[in-house]
Amino acid sequence: MPIQEITLYRVKMLLSVPYHVSYRVYNDFEPIIVEARDSDGRFGWGEGHISPGHTFETIDGGWEFCRDCADKAIGAAFPDAKAAIAARVPESPVAASALVTALEMLEAHPVLTLNSDVSLPLLTPFHSTDHGDIPGEVDARVAEGFRTLKVKVGKNWEEDAAKVRAVQQAAKGRAMIRLDANRGFNREDGCRFAEALDPEGIELFEQPCDSDAWDDNAAVAAASTVPVMLDESIYDLGDIKRAGDMEGVGFVKLKLKKMGGLDLLADGLNLIRELGMTPVLGDGVSTELCCWMEACVARQTIENAGEFNGFLKPNDRLFSNPLVFKDGALHMEAGYTPEIDRAALKAHTIDKARFAKTAVAAD
Repeated sequence: MPIQEITLYRVKMLLSVPYHVSYRVYNDFEPIIVEARDSDGRFGWGEGHISPGHTFETIDGGWEFCRDCADKAIGAAFPDAKAAIAARVPESPVAASALVTALEMLEAHPVLTLNSDVSLPLLTPFHSTDHGDIPGEVDARVAEGFRTLKVKVGKNWEEDAAKVRAVQQAAKGRAMIRLDANRGFNREDGCRFAEALDPEGIELFEQPCDSDAWDDNAAVAAASTVPVMLDESIYDLGDIKRAGDMEGVGFVKLKLKKMGGLDLLADGLNLIRELGMTPVLGDGVSTELCCWMEACVARQTIENAGEFNGFLKPNDRLFSNPLVFKDGALHMEAGYTPEIDRAALKAHTIDKARFAKTAVAAD
């Protein structure tokens, strides 16, 4: 079946609360949304949120990548189009993933079909930095049903260590803690922080040092009192294998948007387990579309709290039948398939390009 039409949407979604990571503060998400149609009128959707500072990609570069690939895909058969895009994944993994997942949805990929109800626990970002505010936020998050708290570190190791101790004291076994440095530490401070951790109630310590600083991350992992998880360092199966050879790395996190499609994501998750590590899945800065796809994969592959919670952060949703959040978990009924709210999509679109057999336009 040939590809009849691809429409690209550059979207801006304002967040209800600023989202803080070590290298920036997000006030909005700006994903690329891909809509693909075949000659029978069927359609599929994909999302790729390029996060400046998280990846080597840029939003403008990803947009041009999508435009080029979409133009070349028109009229091609699905397997040929996917193979052509997959060959270019290293150029722009997030943009390529948006295109490939739209085609996978269009083909009715079996992982996206829910034959039974699904309830998947999510983690929640933890915002308090003032020690006096920490007990109240822990109480509030636990009351919402969350059992895993994501605490950002990576600035001043001594202050971070003191904050972690305060969260541990407030949680008192009611919630697990994931620490995430977002590459904020150098080797020395990362080791000092990791050695100072009391492992009680801490599940893992994520990405201590820069993405390419494999030796530094290895040193921190070897020194850490809790298992280290790599995230920003991981783009492909080769990176997963490299992580598997590092002492102290017990977890690897994958994101659909970095792996190049649903099938490649499943391959990565399986490899993590084969190498004796534990997979974690999810992107906290994606909107509903990518979070839904990651949740569909997670129901078969993940046994810990999902990080596909980005859909909870924007003020608005893109689905007319939104994902349901209740008691700390994402819930989907059997047979659930999302429906894009085209009015909402239009309201949040800041750029658009359409590619078809008879037209190429931008508006």
